[in-house]
Amino acid sequence: MAAQLQWVIRIVLGVFAVVVLTACSDATGVDQYGRKVPVERIEGQWLVINYWAEWCAPCRTEIPQLNALDKELAGKGVSVLGVNFDNLQGAELEKVSEALGITFTVLASDPAERYKLPRSEALPVTYIIDDSGRTRERLLGEQTAEGIKTKLAQLKAEG
Repeated sequence: MAAQLQWVIRIVLGVFAVVVLTACSDATGVDQYGRKVPVERIEGQWLVINYWAEWCAPCRTEIPQLNALDKELAGKGVSVLGVNFDNLQGAELEKVSEALGITFTVLASDPAERYKLPRSEALPVTYIIDDSGRTRERLLGEQTAEGIKTKLAQLKAEG
């Protein structure tokens, strides 16, 4: 009887561990609304990661371009992601994102370490990461949707 109980306990603990580990690997943090960002949005995708700040005038001008780019490239293997330069979190990040009209995903956690992105002292700055997670381009200054699409096409053609 004791052996059976130990066996059942081991199975239950094993199943629990798998569930916990799976739940942890299903997301890469949260967005500006506190929603989990699924791993599929990040891994195996080309990423356009834009650093912005509320006080940055060129950032404000660029946001509609990034919104349009995100909408156009949705479902095409490219994700547009934002990162607040001032590391705003929670309700403050949500409030500022909404005030600026940001519709693309803003990551609450900075992915700089994951992709070995250098901290830029100038804004806006946009990084293009390929589908294998390698940083391919650093674009300093205000960008347009067309300019980023052209750069993506060029980088994809280079392989």
